[in-house]
Amino acid sequence: MIIPAFDLINGKAVRLYQGNYLNKKNYDINLAYCLEEYRLKGINIVHLVDLDGAKNIHNRQIELFKKILSHTTMPIQIGGGIRTTKDINMFLKLGATRIVIGSSSIQNKEKVKKWLKMYGSDVIVLALDVQINDNNKKEIYINGWQKKTNFLLEEIIEYFLPSGLKHVLCTDISKDGTLLGPNFALYKEIASSFKNINFQASGGVATLQDIISLKKSGIKSIIIGRSLLEKKFTIEEAFRCWQNES
Repeated sequence: MIIPAFDLINGKAVRLYQGNYLNKKNYDINLAYCLEEYRLKGINIVHLVDLDGAKNIHNRQIELFKKILSHTTMPIQIGGGIRTTKDINMFLKLGATRIVIGSSSIQNKEKVKKWLKMYGSDVIVLALDVQINDNNKKEIYINGWQKKTNFLLEEIIEYFLPSGLKHVLCTDISKDGTLLGPNFALYKEIASSFKNINFQASGGVATLQDIISLKKSGIKSIIIGRSLLEKKFTIEEAFRCWQNES
């Protein structure tokens, strides 16, 4: 499916270039209007990221998300600095449909295993951000892509599979926010290796052909941010591309 994405800083929609807070572009949009428009046009879920919360858990945009979730019937997948059971319970109580867990899936693996069993595999999404090294190894980065870990993408997926892992949002951080096209080889490889995982491809989508190629790779969903914000194509065109490509 097509999953439109909005990254939020201080209540405003932004896009970062390769995760760099100093390389930020602001967009003048009415988020409530966009959510309603997408709902009416057949979109099933929207991805929202609290970039303030991701950077500093004490600076989270809780009031903003309360307002968003209370004024829309659009299912929302939410991420950004969510690290505790209390955080998850709060967002689910506010009306979020899915909760995206990033750095904690590496730093607190046992806790995340419990969350998968506690909340169910349809609620918890693991966000695994990778950089492909010179040996074609998919190295995982955390803390806003600032810290390289000693883990590879496949290792982490294998670790959580017995706990019911179903949704993985995989970003090639060299592509994110660039409009330079996704890493098709990456997504084809992981979709083939883990057929029971619903991968969400994130990073680099710039054209309708990118959507067609990602669908052919076996990916279940595509996160699309900047190209929709900058009207490279419409949501109807993206949706039609995805639906027509079998």
